[in-house]
Amino acid sequence: MSTSALEALGTRPLPFLRSSWPWRALAYLLAGAVFCVVPLVVAALSEVLPGWGAVGAGVVALVAFGPFVARFERWRMRLVDLSPVPGTRERRREIGLAVLTLVAFWWIDLAIVGVAVGGPLLLVLSPVVQPEAAGAVAVAASFVGIALVPVGAYVLTAWAGARAAMVRAVLAPERAELEEVRRSRARLVDAFEVERRRIERDLHDGAQQRLVALTMTLGLARLDVPDEAPLARTLDRAHGEAKQVLAELRELIRGVHSQVLTDRGLAAAVGELAARSAVPVTIETDLDVRLPPPVEIAAFYVAGEALTNATKHSNATNITIKVEKSRESLLIAVTDDGHGGADPAAGTGLTGLADRLDVVGGRLSLSSPPGGPTTIRAEIPCA
Repeated sequence: MSTSALEALGTRPLPFLRSSWPWRALAYLLAGAVFCVVPLVVAALSEVLPGWGAVGAGVVALVAFGPFVARFERWRMRLVDLSPVPGTRERRREIGLAVLTLVAFWWIDLAIVGVAVGGPLLLVLSPVVQPEAAGAVAVAASFVGIALVPVGAYVLTAWAGARAAMVRAVLAPERAELEEVRRSRARLVDAFEVERRRIERDLHDGAQQRLVALTMTLGLARLDVPDEAPLARTLDRAHGEAKQVLAELRELIRGVHSQVLTDRGLAAAVGELAARSAVPVTIETDLDVRLPPPVEIAAFYVAGEALTNATKHSNATNITIKVEKSRESLLIAVTDDGHGGADPAAGTGLTGLADRLDVVGGRLSLSSPPGGPTTIRAEIPCA
């Protein structure tokens, strides 16, 4: 289903003409008739007030009624554009829209309706409107009017869609919509992090504790069974399997959410990553303060993803993680001495990492010439 009048214009003719979009466009344009009172008010003011007084009153009215005009435009734009308009409230833009609407848009709307609807209607009604015309001419005019009805539907919808697009551009410029998208993505990431922590907490406090209890129970049961009994070997295997599952669960919990990151901060969490790495890791950092949680989480995942990529794909023998804090941003760089040639489009997870950094206003850069070394560098604002 189309979400705007302009989008509906791209559909096939018959589905478009059978849809509600031409009627919605007509209702949208006719709603502009409420502004036809403006010339009457201006004329009345010019009669009551002397020259510049009427101009001053008109300016005051524009400033005062600008927000109401903008609110009305937002309301009726839903007829031809189902996408929500970001809720920005810039007074100068609202006044600018009021000027455009009251000076030009409303009478253009009615003129378009007159041409697209009134013209074909008059032709269709030619035998009634002009009874003195020859019968064949009137019938031909009626057929021409009927043929122009689909054309009028396209004209109405095209102008209504273009007008709504202009209103959107005034009320919500592209940067406002991009900012709204960014805030939406940030909310999604926050919700995702909350869910990750809930899963980690449930695993830690639930499944892990039960496995610990099971391991202890098996160990105690083994102590009560003689070594030569057949049940002893079964209990040994069960005890070993339980400990292995417990170790894997703990590894899974660390992958879901780093408790070290929450409790002790980024430097300690990066140190934990380095300790678990299969490739030797050197850490260079002067970070001794806690950073905002979104910054620490983003930086932690940069380090984790870079270490994973270097271990799996680069055949590196040494990895260096450098973490620096400046006045306004955090810099984290991960360099490996592997064979290089990393490609973000090759499914290494770098594209998703760049998207994650973009949510917090960060930037990701990659340097990976053939033969190495590979450096993944992220700069994250700390505000």
